[in-house]
Amino acid sequence: MNAVSPTTLATTQVTSLIDGQVLPASGHRLPVYYPATGKQIAELVEADAAEVDLAVQAARRAFDDGAWARMSVERRQEMLLAIHARILDHAEELARLECLNLGVSMRELRERQIKRAAYNFRFFAEYIGQTKGDVYDQSAGYRSIVVREPVGVAALIAPWNAPTALASMKVAAAIAFGNTCVLKPSEQTPLALRRFVELLHEAGLPPGVVNIVNGRGPVTGEALVKHPGVDLISFTGGTETGRHIMATAAQRLKPCTLELGGKSANIVFASADLDRALDAALVSIYSNNGQQCLAGSRILLERSIADDFIARFVARARQIRIGDPMLDTTELGPLASASHRDRVLSYAEIARGEGAEVLTGGVAAPMEGDLAGGYFVEPTAVLAPTNSARVCQDEIFGPFAAFLTFDSYEEAMRMANDTTFGLVSYLWSDHLPTVEAATRDLKSGVVWVNTTMTRELRAPFGGYKDSGVGREGGEASEQFYTEIKTVTIPTTPIAVKKIGMKP
Repeated sequence: MNAVSPTTLATTQVTSLIDGQVLPASGHRLPVYYPATGKQIAELVEADAAEVDLAVQAARRAFDDGAWARMSVERRQEMLLAIHARILDHAEELARLECLNLGVSMRELRERQIKRAAYNFRFFAEYIGQTKGDVYDQSAGYRSIVVREPVGVAALIAPWNAPTALASMKVAAAIAFGNTCVLKPSEQTPLALRRFVELLHEAGLPPGVVNIVNGRGPVTGEALVKHPGVDLISFTGGTETGRHIMATAAQRLKPCTLELGGKSANIVFASADLDRALDAALVSIYSNNGQQCLAGSRILLERSIADDFIARFVARARQIRIGDPMLDTTELGPLASASHRDRVLSYAEIARGEGAEVLTGGVAAPMEGDLAGGYFVEPTAVLAPTNSARVCQDEIFGPFAAFLTFDSYEEAMRMANDTTFGLVSYLWSDHLPTVEAATRDLKSGVVWVNTTMTRELRAPFGGYKDSGVGREGGEASEQFYTEIKTVTIPTTPIAVKKIGMKP
């Protein structure tokens, strides 16, 4: 796959890379668009069930021959660190490819997401150097040793909203513990991840350890999840798709981790540093063009501060610089697809129909020149009548904030937890008793206090309820990507009861 530019139309073909080899283009073709212009920039060749089978077989061979799974930890660390360096060396290239597919600003991709992708490999290189087993010798005459071994072939299914940052976490964790894998990106955003897998091989990764197949969920994804040669599945994406994957995997008792949707509460008390809370509220809903499962999309404000906070938020939102994501000055780029833009915009009318007040945005952003065909939406904020409104319950997944007000701590907690989701919560207060109580009462997998979107890779990350099953992180990933084996050995020769002997 050659690098592409916004002016290159349909000249790039994205094919599978299996067992270290590029497969010839032979499947169904899907167009790939640049969201900033709406023009086609590449053509994806979809992997069918037969091609998925080739990828799983390659991963199976690479695992079963034992070379990767039994490689010394020190050697595997060296490989992960080589990949880390290779990604950083090609950060600008990867950021550009990601921008072409996703429309997120180059500045955000270069400074945050691609650096994070590289760091994922360094993190797991360091982590596996400190892992250990357990020894139990409490039973007289015996010693039991508990070790962890790689599971086998992992199916890794990545989302379209932060492809390289999120997929790299799965890949780094899976291979760090000795597994092999087949990676499937979203068909909307294949460019950067295809190049990413090439870079892994250029860094020296053995063939078959990481393979990539491309295509739609019902075609490529379904074949991958159902394949009998796959031992475990990690998926990040929509809740309904996650339910289907888990139900399918259950037929073969395949373990799954599912990082799914969110409708996170961003709770601001009068006791907060309101300037910092305002800055964070804007970042937590409008960064990544609003397309992130951990967005602070429900902003809950104590009534005494609500009017001033909302007025300042709306004024700032109207000044956000919308434009060409290739420019570092751009703060909000286009949404990822035309259909997603239309879905996000539809919620402005849904909000009005339910009695909400649209405070700003709710319309397509007018653009000029080549950008006139892009999928741009103005930063949107609404004042919702109640937490039961759809704009407070549905995951809109765009630059769309909903405001609610509360009068008491109990009301804030009730509203925050009144959702089918439970991924993250944001809490803003300098009153220690409020912080202590809320971190206990909030029903979400992560609670961020007086900060925004700080991911500690050593700690588990994942959600309650419809936000998923399982966790990612240092120890959490070790538990998922390894099997526990207990080996019991007598410390002295044992006397075995004899049966079947003649009296």
